[in-house]
Amino acid sequence: MVVKKKDHPSLDIVSSKGVELSGKKIVLCVAGSVAAYKAIELARLLMRHGADVKCVASNAVTKLIQPDYFKWATGNEVITKLTGELEHIKLADYKQSDLVIVYPATANTLGKLANGIDDTPVSTVLTVGFGSKIPILMCLAMHESMYDNLAVKKNIKFLKNKIQFLSPQMVEGKAKAPEPEDVLDVVLRKFGFTSILKNKKVLMTAGPTLEYIDPVRVITNLSSGKTGVLLASELISAGSKVTIVYGPGNEKPPKGAKIINVKTSKEMFDATKNELKKKFDVVIMAAAASDYTPENVSKSKIKSDKKSLIIRLKKAPKIIDLVRKFQKDALLVGFKAESNISKSALIKSAQKRLKDVGANIMIANDIGTKYQKNPDYNQILIIDNKKIVSSGLKKKEKIVKLIRKEIEKKLK
Repeated sequence: MVVKKKDHPSLDIVSSKGVELSGKKIVLCVAGSVAAYKAIELARLLMRHGADVKCVASNAVTKLIQPDYFKWATGNEVITKLTGELEHIKLADYKQSDLVIVYPATANTLGKLANGIDDTPVSTVLTVGFGSKIPILMCLAMHESMYDNLAVKKNIKFLKNKIQFLSPQMVEGKAKAPEPEDVLDVVLRKFGFTSILKNKKVLMTAGPTLEYIDPVRVITNLSSGKTGVLLASELISAGSKVTIVYGPGNEKPPKGAKIINVKTSKEMFDATKNELKKKFDVVIMAAAASDYTPENVSKSKIKSDKKSLIIRLKKAPKIIDLVRKFQKDALLVGFKAESNISKSALIKSAQKRLKDVGANIMIANDIGTKYQKNPDYNQILIIDNKKIVSSGLKKKEKIVKLIRKEIEKKLK
């Protein structure tokens, strides 16, 4: 009697999200970085879209993550050393695999590939893959000072047109590994599967505005512009052509976008109105523009010896009210912020705004006391005419991915 070998239970997830990578053999090289734990998520994402994933782990990684964890994740044996089985040849010789991903990629791994050093399983697999011209996708992760090192820059420059790099996220003085979802997007595009957002023209507002009381004093909103900037980055990575009308936020706007810098709500209103005369596929109103502005602005600094001061404010025009006058068919995404109210009240407020401005999607959140404790996290409601989707409490990097997915669904 012949007993058929049972497939590994982890393979049950293969193609559960799509078949775009069906039949593709992907080698996942995991170098010695604390970001290595994210490689598990990446492997599972690739599998869910049909890929067969085999991991090669460096010695440094095995001190952080047990090899059995990678075997559990992929259903395949993990390469941690090279033997007489010639694992590096089986994985990376001519036409043995379709893609090699280095995630995370350290400065050490980068340097070894650039200089032909192959003294570890990861570096040897890369040397073979480089020679056999298997596409290599390198996702760098290191401290910012290492990323700025001239030797590292030299190695990147040498490899730039020979392999593909996925830029790290510059956060907290570190060049952090890209999110697994971002790597998946790149891989899908590499094999010909593009986002519906590719080449779509997107207009965004983001950041706060400043309303001058006198030449040195202002009224403003507590907004860093982070959500808008992160969302713009998401859309750019999906191939969109993004224009941002950007108030004085703390976040650096993404490369690849057309940036129109403004300060006041009037400047933002005028700049947006001017841009709306062009044709856009998607318009996103993510700015925290001031609702009120001083009636009279003092031309000189107001003396500080006054015991009290009365400042009269007037209503500033709502920028989102402009959109449908110029863009009848664009997908309109609005943002509705409230503070310290119930969920039902927040929903009611967002639904009213959705209807009043003719938006397709309204992003609602409570920016009250809980939000202010840790503004790197958010909890949003994505509301349209048919449903309400709650994100749960997540980092803003995850929040913008949810918003992007809802936009993609609407465009389809």
